[in-house]
Amino acid sequence: MRSCSSFSLSAWILFLALPSLLWAQSSTESRVKVCVAMVNNRAARSLYVERLTERLAHDLNDSKLSGIVMDSTTTSDRDLHPTLQNSEELKSRECDYLVLTQVTDPKSHPAEMGIPPISIGGKAPSVDASDPMGGQSGPQHRDNLEVNFAVFRPGSPKSVMNARVLDQPSGNVSDSMMPAMDREVNRIAHELKKK
Repeated sequence: MRSCSSFSLSAWILFLALPSLLWAQSSTESRVKVCVAMVNNRAARSLYVERLTERLAHDLNDSKLSGIVMDSTTTSDRDLHPTLQNSEELKSRECDYLVLTQVTDPKSHPAEMGIPPISIGGKAPSVDASDPMGGQSGPQHRDNLEVNFAVFRPGSPKSVMNARVLDQPSGNVSDSMMPAMDREVNRIAHELKKK
Protein backbone atom coordinates (compact mmCIF):
# COMPACT_ATOMS: atom_id res chain seq x y z
CA MET A 1 0.00 0.00 0.00
CA ARG A 2 2.82 2.35 0.86
CA SER A 3 4.63 1.87 -2.50
CA CYS A 4 1.38 2.45 -4.35
CA SER A 5 0.78 5.78 -2.58
CA SER A 6 4.35 6.96 -3.18
CA PHE A 7 3.95 6.05 -6.86
CA SER A 8 0.72 8.02 -7.11
CA LEU A 9 2.32 10.97 -5.32
CA SER A 10 5.24 10.92 -7.79
CA ALA A 11 2.84 10.65 -10.71
CA TRP A 12 0.79 13.54 -9.34
CA ILE A 13 3.90 15.76 -8.95
CA LEU A 14 5.00 14.90 -12.48
CA PHE A 15 1.49 15.64 -13.77
CA LEU A 16 1.56 19.09 -12.10
CA ALA A 17 5.13 19.90 -13.21
CA LEU A 18 4.74 18.77 -16.83
CA PRO A 19 2.87 21.87 -18.15
CA SER A 20 5.43 24.25 -16.65
CA LEU A 21 8.32 22.18 -18.05
CA LEU A 22 6.72 22.19 -21.50
CA TRP A 23 6.08 25.94 -21.30
CA ALA A 24 9.68 26.63 -20.26
CA GLN A 25 10.97 24.53 -23.15
CA SER A 26 8.70 26.20 -25.71
CA SER A 27 9.52 29.69 -24.43
CA THR A 28 13.28 29.13 -24.85
CA GLU A 29 12.74 27.61 -28.29
CA SER A 30 10.68 30.60 -29.39
CA ARG A 31 13.33 33.12 -28.34
CA VAL A 32 15.14 34.99 -31.09
CA LYS A 33 18.68 33.56 -31.38
CA VAL A 34 21.36 36.25 -31.58
CA CYS A 35 24.95 35.22 -32.34
CA VAL A 36 27.52 37.59 -30.82
CA ALA A 37 30.87 37.72 -32.62
CA MET A 38 33.97 38.30 -30.48
CA VAL A 39 34.44 42.03 -29.83
CA ASN A 40 37.24 43.56 -31.91
CA ASN A 41 39.54 45.99 -30.09
CA ARG A 42 40.94 48.68 -32.41
CA ALA A 43 41.85 50.97 -29.51
CA ALA A 44 45.41 51.36 -28.25
CA ARG A 45 44.36 50.24 -24.76
CA SER A 46 44.20 46.56 -23.94
CA LEU A 47 40.74 45.13 -23.34
CA TYR A 48 39.58 41.74 -22.21
CA VAL A 49 37.41 41.20 -25.29
CA GLU A 50 36.25 37.73 -24.20
CA ARG A 51 34.71 39.24 -21.08
CA LEU A 52 33.02 42.03 -23.05
CA THR A 53 31.62 39.49 -25.53
CA GLU A 54 30.31 37.28 -22.73
CA ARG A 55 28.66 40.34 -21.14
CA LEU A 56 26.84 41.09 -24.41
CA ALA A 57 25.52 37.52 -24.69
CA HIS A 58 24.54 37.43 -21.00
CA ASP A 59 22.65 40.74 -21.26
CA LEU A 60 20.86 39.55 -24.41
CA ASN A 61 19.67 36.50 -22.46
CA ASP A 62 18.43 38.80 -19.70
CA SER A 63 16.53 40.77 -22.38
CA LYS A 64 14.51 37.67 -23.32
CA LEU A 65 16.61 37.00 -26.41
CA SER A 66 18.95 34.04 -26.78
CA GLY A 67 22.53 35.37 -26.87
CA ILE A 68 25.20 32.95 -28.14
CA VAL A 69 28.94 33.69 -28.00
CA MET A 70 30.66 32.93 -31.30
CA ASP A 71 34.22 31.76 -31.91
CA SER A 72 34.65 34.09 -34.90
CA THR A 73 35.68 37.72 -34.41
CA THR A 74 34.22 41.01 -35.55
CA THR A 75 36.00 42.43 -38.58
CA SER A 76 38.86 44.89 -38.05
CA ASP A 77 37.59 47.00 -40.99
CA ARG A 78 36.12 50.36 -40.00
CA ASP A 79 32.82 49.53 -41.76
CA LEU A 80 31.24 46.65 -39.90
CA HIS A 81 30.25 43.71 -42.11
CA PRO A 82 30.02 39.94 -41.63
CA THR A 83 33.18 38.02 -42.49
CA LEU A 84 33.15 34.61 -44.16
CA GLN A 85 33.88 33.01 -40.76
CA ASN A 86 30.98 34.94 -39.16
CA SER A 87 28.60 33.83 -41.92
CA GLU A 88 29.60 30.17 -41.72
CA GLU A 89 29.29 30.08 -37.94
CA LEU A 90 26.00 31.99 -38.04
CA LYS A 91 24.60 29.36 -40.39
CA SER A 92 25.89 26.40 -38.36
CA ARG A 93 24.47 27.82 -35.11
CA GLU A 94 21.15 28.62 -36.81
CA CYS A 95 20.95 32.16 -35.39
CA ASP A 96 18.37 34.72 -36.44
CA TYR A 97 20.76 37.68 -36.10
CA LEU A 98 24.48 38.48 -35.90
CA VAL A 99 25.93 41.21 -33.65
CA LEU A 100 29.31 42.73 -34.54
CA THR A 101 31.02 45.02 -32.03
CA GLN A 102 34.18 47.07 -32.36
CA VAL A 103 35.89 49.32 -29.81
CA THR A 104 37.90 52.21 -31.26
CA ASP A 105 39.72 55.25 -30.01
CA PRO A 106 38.38 58.26 -31.96
CA LYS A 107 41.67 60.13 -31.46
CA SER A 108 43.70 57.40 -33.15
CA HIS A 109 41.50 57.48 -36.27
CA PRO A 110 40.66 61.18 -36.73
CA ALA A 111 40.13 60.92 -40.49
CA GLU A 112 37.41 58.31 -39.94
CA MET A 113 35.36 60.43 -37.57
CA GLY A 114 32.21 61.70 -39.25
CA ILE A 115 31.27 64.64 -37.04
CA PRO A 116 33.64 66.32 -34.62
CA PRO A 117 32.65 65.72 -30.99
CA ILE A 118 31.08 68.58 -29.09
CA SER A 119 33.05 69.61 -26.04
CA ILE A 120 31.72 72.26 -23.70
CA GLY A 121 34.14 73.36 -21.02
CA GLY A 122 36.93 70.96 -21.98
CA LYS A 123 37.52 67.40 -20.76
CA ALA A 124 35.94 66.37 -17.51
CA PRO A 125 38.47 65.09 -14.99
CA SER A 126 38.11 61.55 -13.74
CA VAL A 127 37.36 61.20 -10.07
CA ASP A 128 37.49 57.42 -10.29
CA ALA A 129 38.97 55.66 -7.26
CA SER A 130 40.66 53.14 -9.57
CA ASP A 131 42.93 55.80 -11.05
CA PRO A 132 46.57 54.73 -10.70
CA MET A 133 47.58 57.77 -8.65
CA GLY A 134 44.48 57.61 -6.45
CA GLY A 135 43.70 61.26 -7.18
CA GLN A 136 46.89 62.42 -5.41
CA SER A 137 48.42 63.90 -8.54
CA GLY A 138 45.31 65.88 -9.32
CA PRO A 139 42.47 65.05 -11.67
CA GLN A 140 43.14 62.42 -14.33
CA HIS A 141 41.81 63.15 -17.81
CA ARG A 142 40.36 60.23 -19.76
CA ASP A 143 39.61 60.14 -23.46
CA ASN A 144 36.48 58.54 -24.80
CA LEU A 145 36.39 55.16 -26.45
CA GLU A 146 33.81 54.48 -29.12
CA VAL A 147 31.78 51.27 -29.28
CA ASN A 148 30.51 50.69 -32.82
CA PHE A 149 28.03 47.88 -33.33
CA ALA A 150 25.80 46.51 -36.05
CA VAL A 151 23.16 43.80 -36.33
CA PHE A 152 22.77 41.66 -39.46
CA ARG A 153 20.37 38.97 -40.66
CA PRO A 154 21.88 35.78 -42.09
CA GLY A 155 22.78 36.13 -45.76
CA SER A 156 22.30 39.91 -45.85
CA PRO A 157 25.23 42.33 -46.24
CA LYS A 158 22.99 45.24 -45.19
CA SER A 159 22.68 45.87 -41.46
CA VAL A 160 19.35 45.89 -39.67
CA MET A 161 20.85 48.31 -37.16
CA ASN A 162 24.10 50.27 -37.01
CA ALA A 163 24.93 52.51 -34.05
CA ARG A 164 27.67 53.79 -31.75
CA VAL A 165 28.03 54.44 -28.04
CA LEU A 166 30.70 56.61 -26.40
CA ASP A 167 32.29 55.49 -23.15
CA GLN A 168 34.78 57.26 -20.90
CA PRO A 169 36.79 54.42 -19.33
CA SER A 170 38.46 54.56 -15.96
CA GLY A 171 41.73 52.99 -14.79
CA ASN A 172 40.46 49.43 -15.36
CA VAL A 173 39.17 49.81 -18.91
CA SER A 174 37.55 46.37 -19.26
CA ASP A 175 35.46 46.85 -16.10
CA SER A 176 34.42 50.37 -17.03
CA MET A 177 33.35 49.22 -20.52
CA MET A 178 30.61 47.02 -19.04
CA PRO A 179 28.00 49.84 -18.92
CA ALA A 180 28.71 50.54 -22.60
CA MET A 181 27.99 46.85 -23.35
CA ASP A 182 24.75 47.16 -21.37
CA ARG A 183 23.71 50.23 -23.40
CA GLU A 184 24.52 48.38 -26.61
CA VAL A 185 22.29 45.46 -25.61
CA ASN A 186 19.46 47.81 -24.60
CA ARG A 187 19.48 49.37 -28.05
CA ILE A 188 19.73 46.00 -29.81
CA ALA A 189 16.93 44.44 -27.73
CA HIS A 190 14.69 47.46 -28.32
CA GLU A 191 15.28 47.27 -32.08
CA LEU A 192 14.81 43.50 -32.38
CA LYS A 193 11.64 43.45 -30.31
CA LYS A 194 10.08 45.86 -32.85
CA LYS A 195 10.65 43.33 -35.66
